[in-house]
Amino acid sequence: MKRRTLLASGAAAALATAFGAPLRAQDKTKVGFIYVGPINDGGWTQHHHHSAEEMVTHFGDAVELVYQESVPEGPDAERAITQMALGGADIIFTTSFGFMDPTVNVAAKFPDVKFEHATGYKQADNVSVYSARFYEGRAIQGHLAGKMTQTNKVGYIASVPIPEVVRGINSAYLHASKVNPDVEFKIIWIFEWLNPAKEADAAKALIEQGCDVVLQHTDSTAPHAAAKEAGGVYTFGQAADMAEYGPMPRISSIIDNWAPYYIDRVQAVMDGTWESVNTWDGIGTGMVGIGEISSAVPDDIKAEAEAMRDAIADGSYHPFTGPINKQDGSAWLAEGEIADDGALAGLNFYVEGIDGDIPS
Repeated sequence: MKRRTLLASGAAAALATAFGAPLRAQDKTKVGFIYVGPINDGGWTQHHHHSAEEMVTHFGDAVELVYQESVPEGPDAERAITQMALGGADIIFTTSFGFMDPTVNVAAKFPDVKFEHATGYKQADNVSVYSARFYEGRAIQGHLAGKMTQTNKVGYIASVPIPEVVRGINSAYLHASKVNPDVEFKIIWIFEWLNPAKEADAAKALIEQGCDVVLQHTDSTAPHAAAKEAGGVYTFGQAADMAEYGPMPRISSIIDNWAPYYIDRVQAVMDGTWESVNTWDGIGTGMVGIGEISSAVPDDIKAEAEAMRDAIADGSYHPFTGPINKQDGSAWLAEGEIADDGALAGLNFYVEGIDGDIPS
């Protein structure tokens, strides 16, 4: 694993100690990040890191940034978080779902440190959770997929079988099938957030099965490269714009924008006003961005997708509005009924029309 820091050099720290000064300026807030992937993965981790750098730019010398990248979920995460807390971090952001229990465990041992866990649901007095409503972006992608497919077969590369990923699949399918009742979703689970080789293999397998649109909830650009090589296949950026693959195969994207949240939470630590919160924001607040829609998409379809984006942003449309049935045909949401956040947070079933099972 690589470790990086924006700390002063060891020589400078030694000099400060020799003169009786503290190892770091007391007015600096030390901000830590634990990343599941490398900071150049082109997607999830890279955008968290860019947002962290925007936070540093905002505060300047008032903050000190430390981070560790490519930390596996599990025991290694707990060790990395502990080390960062022992290193004097005032606030630590842990940026993958599998870091949830390690974060809570470490937080119990360091009550004076503030912890922020991305995409989880377990809070404590010194642990907040935050996530984005990615399913809003999936609705727009689904609309575009349903309109753009010629084979009526849409592929979906799924990462880890948790509600966040299931929500995205359901949202994309619901909106693809609304505009194209003949659409069929083919889903391949890779059981990892980032594995370019597996992602590429999944994309190739979906394309071989006749899918001419491929969505992903994985972190690398490998599916785009596979689609570009195949030709005639549409893809969508995940977490990052991945615009380097536009105008084909990438025709739009979901862009994660964490910087305002990071700035707000670090400011709260500085002000002494930090408290544990549960944040779940979307297109309306700008935490979820929709990348520019490619010129490969006809103007009328582009206008429809942008109108949906705007309706979601202003609250006049919710992607999970009934009538919606569960996969087995039983009713879930009645006509006009909107799924509440509790139901969405624990969503563990496919909607009607999706074939296959969610892995246990």
